[in-house]
Amino acid sequence: MRRLLCFLTIGVLSAGCYGLQPAAGVAPLVGTSVAFDINDAGRVALGGSMGPAILQIAGRLVSKDSEEYLVAVKEVELLQGGNQVWAGEQVRIKNSYVSTVYLRRFSTARTVAFTAASLGAIAIFAGKSLANSFIGPDQPDTNVSQASRGRRPVRKIEYAPLLRRPNPPRSH
Repeated sequence: MRRLLCFLTIGVLSAGCYGLQPAAGVAPLVGTSVAFDINDAGRVALGGSMGPAILQIAGRLVSKDSEEYLVAVKEVELLQGGNQVWAGEQVRIKNSYVSTVYLRRFSTARTVAFTAASLGAIAIFAGKSLANSFIGPDQPDTNVSQASRGRRPVRKIEYAPLLRRPNPPRSH
């Protein structure tokens, strides 16, 4: 039990939350996770190969030059609200098709909130486990029958048949 709690605590503390944040003039590096908001011109140009209702393309940046990005696409978000999952197919996206570039960055606020909530849940779980381990057999539990507590019910012995006289024979 303690080993499980240790692993859970270490896992929570080592986990981090990431989110997409606008690049704000910073050029994305090759190999980083990126997302691109696609404008109307991009929807028209990419509509034949990716579908006409593209809102955002997310994936890993394979290469970048002055005119276009080469992206291994992981997910496409649609205007109607749905998502399409891709398996890393590479797509060329011209700079003129992109309205906003997002980078995947570490989010301190999300990580702190997630860690606090997880540690609170672990503390509650550990507290209940410890409280249950201190309940001993001497403390009665009203929800348990006597048979399940290991006590045998008292057997009533009837002495009446031993003390009675045999019935006299009846006359017909």
